[in-house]
Amino acid sequence: MKLWRWILLLVLIAALAAFGWHWVAEDPGYVLVRIRGWYAETTVLAAVVILLLLWAVLGALWQLVRWPLGAFTRRHRRVSRRRLADGLVALAEGRHGDAERDLARASRLDALRGPALLAAAEAAARRGETTRAREFLDQAAQDVPPAARVLRASLLRREGKPAEAVALLAPEADNGKLTPGGWRELALAALAAGDTRRARAALAPLQKSSALGTRSYQALETQVLVASVAAAPDAAALNQLWSQLPKNQRRTPAVIEAYARRAAALGMILPAMDELDSALRREWSSSLVQVWGALGDEDLEARLRRAEGWLDAHPNDAGLLLAMGRLCVKLKLWGQARKHLERSIALVPSAGAWEALAEMWTGQGDAVMAQRCYRNALALTRGDSVLNVPTASLGAIDTRPIAIEDRNEHGMPRLRE
Repeated sequence: MKLWRWILLLVLIAALAAFGWHWVAEDPGYVLVRIRGWYAETTVLAAVVILLLLWAVLGALWQLVRWPLGAFTRRHRRVSRRRLADGLVALAEGRHGDAERDLARASRLDALRGPALLAAAEAAARRGETTRAREFLDQAAQDVPPAARVLRASLLRREGKPAEAVALLAPEADNGKLTPGGWRELALAALAAGDTRRARAALAPLQKSSALGTRSYQALETQVLVASVAAAPDAAALNQLWSQLPKNQRRTPAVIEAYARRAAALGMILPAMDELDSALRREWSSSLVQVWGALGDEDLEARLRRAEGWLDAHPNDAGLLLAMGRLCVKLKLWGQARKHLERSIALVPSAGAWEALAEMWTGQGDAVMAQRCYRNALALTRGDSVLNVPTASLGAIDTRPIAIEDRNEHGMPRLRE
């Protein structure tokens, strides 16, 4: 198709040229130029051609005159671009001194001034030269003020001054003129400063901008919501906050766990249990069932029976086994508690399981074994190795299964995740 288009275009050009030639040939026009006794006669077509040639010659002469003057400018532009590239590479490699030097030199070119100064400020901040970083940001604010403001807020937050970062970004946030990076930085700074209300307010525009990926935004949203729920001062404030959250936010497992723990701490055991029950009915969560088993001392026997029903569907869930072990400890069912807790530790060792096992040994009056289990719980928290604790009765061989084969509705074994 492209060949036919070119052929058609050439035909049209030839037709226009033919008609134009006949139109000019009939009356080529007459141009007379007289100046200081000097005469020049020609046709209109020849005059136009002469003018075009004269314009081309003058343009070429002008370029020749400008070439020596522009050589220095072109070299300056080329060197500045290379320094910017070298400075960014040095910044990524951790050579912050080299990066600061190259980026400061690259900023001498007006076209690169803003980006180079921002990167130089980041390099200086990573070196710990906060005064130098502020000087770069002051210069960058003349070219790229929004970016300089966001980076200054980030530096303040990293210096442990989140309140100052919030104060810096608050005017633009109130006017709704913050950039996506500014909304993210405002959320992090407000969270660090304990201003959970402003941190939650920054989530909506940040989500609308789609600047963060789904996973990154969800992580930030969960962090803000968990902190907001945990900071609720009383039951009324917690209920008001929970009722105002959208349904999708109230279904995040980490947020539900934070609500249940805070509600239980404020004496609202039943609402916490109801929220956990609803969440576990919608989707199974090992972390939520651990919280469910640790809340309060109400209806222990009924809760244990319900947990035994869940165990049929989730026989190898370490969190469920831990919850059942805790319930058995509260009911003083020492044998069942030991069985569930030892299986939970064998499947997934956790400080909570070792602590519950220590409580079981304390209830049986064995202070030595309880002390060992408490040490293991502390060691896991610190990331140290645990002590060997006998899991079977003295002189007996433990033949209890650790993991029970779990099959789906087609009879095929399920693989552990």
